[in-house]
Amino acid sequence: MKDQILACLPPDHPWRDTIDCHAAIGSTNTQAKALAAQGAPEGTVVIADMQTGGRGRLGRSFHSPAGLGLYMSVILRPQRPATELMHLTCAVAVAACDAVAEVCGFRPGIKWINDLVAHGKKLAGILTELSIGPDGLVQYAVVGIGVNVGQQDFPEGLQDLAISAAMASGRPIDRTALAAAMICRLEKLDLADRPGILERYRRQCVTLGRPVTVIQGDRRWEATALSVDQEGGLVVRRCDGTVETVQAGEVSVRGLAGYI
Repeated sequence: MKDQILACLPPDHPWRDTIDCHAAIGSTNTQAKALAAQGAPEGTVVIADMQTGGRGRLGRSFHSPAGLGLYMSVILRPQRPATELMHLTCAVAVAACDAVAEVCGFRPGIKWINDLVAHGKKLAGILTELSIGPDGLVQYAVVGIGVNVGQQDFPEGLQDLAISAAMASGRPIDRTALAAAMICRLEKLDLADRPGILERYRRQCVTLGRPVTVIQGDRRWEATALSVDQEGGLVVRRCDGTVETVQAGEVSVRGLAGYI
């Protein structure tokens, strides 16, 4: 797979020499975090043909069959306080949408905070993990992206929730071309442009304007999603009219009528 990805990358791309490909791996994020802790440079990319323990946010699993998806993680070293990187997942979601649009011919939406969607179903998930030093600076960030690419069907329990790029576009999709596009978009992330990133994120966020169920531990309550704030939090209005902001690390949001 590595040779095919390199063939799709510009010959002078700065991350060409730091791509680490595996036939099978437990989790690309777990491997990338281990490499980052050992001093691997920014731009180290871990890609697997399949994952045996793919992970999503809040400890969920990510279905990662061989030969059908794109499973990759990238090490970033932003050298900023964690408080200045609350929008990182939003930035990665926008970049991933751009890569899908470039290669697959359609632009997915974003379900707050970390899922790409098409036709009301999950196309991809993003998992962002940070290591913070004693000085409060982020030592490294590992950004994992899992995309359903070639599936024509899903196991029972996922059929009503998941979709692949091939299903959404109606044609086969080259996983290696999509991997290269993701790498190029992530390398060009400008995290300093928080207003611009969040404006694009809001335009593509399919959660906004919809009724949602907010899940906080054992508590569930209904609201309407209004906006995304400057930290990437979801601004919602409760049924009693109270407006508040919920954070991705605290809650899960589900649509009242289904996945979105």
